Amino acid sequence: MSSQGKLKEFLVDYAASHQHPINVGIHLIGVPTIMLGALIPMTWVSIDAGGAEVSLAHLLLAGFFCFYVTFDVIFALAFLFAGALIAFIAGHIGDWPMPTSGAIAALTFFGGYAAQFIGHAVEKSAPVLTRHPVQANLAAPLFVVIEVFKLLGLRRMLFEEIRRELAERSGQQAN
Repeated sequence: MSSQGKLKEFLVDYAASHQHPINVGIHLIGVPTIMLGALIPMTWVSIDAGGAEVSLAHLLLAGFFCFYVTFDVIFALAFLFAGALIAFIAGHIGDWPMPTSGAIAALTFFGGYAAQFIGHAVEKSAPVLTRHPVQANLAAPLFVVIEVFKLLGLRRMLFEEIRRELAERSGQQAN
């Protein structure tokens, strides 16, 4: 399957349970919040790589980028930019005393997940997290990037194809 076909299938599956604007809006805030909460403790572990400090947070972002680039280079680069910004913020919070930075990490991580469940309650759909936790955590940051592109009116043809595919699938389910 081509990377464009893989991306479309990925998006159609995601979009099927993320139709309600409130749920989408909550995800736009909740997923980066979860990322911040996860990255803060990862900034506590780092090595000096030729004068540059490389933390586990940086390595995780690099891994996500490598995965996302198999779907779409533009979306992957946008993720890398946004992820680097979140990692930068996480690094500064991670420099605070452990009780403070740990409390912020826990609050943002678990608060972000709680928000996701609220969004899916509004949507009246089960979060992908409950069925496929690894897939959900790998996919969510990319979907946030994609939703921002959609909100900005970028890559309209792709989103029109996704909309048509969703309509076709729901028409098949109704029969």
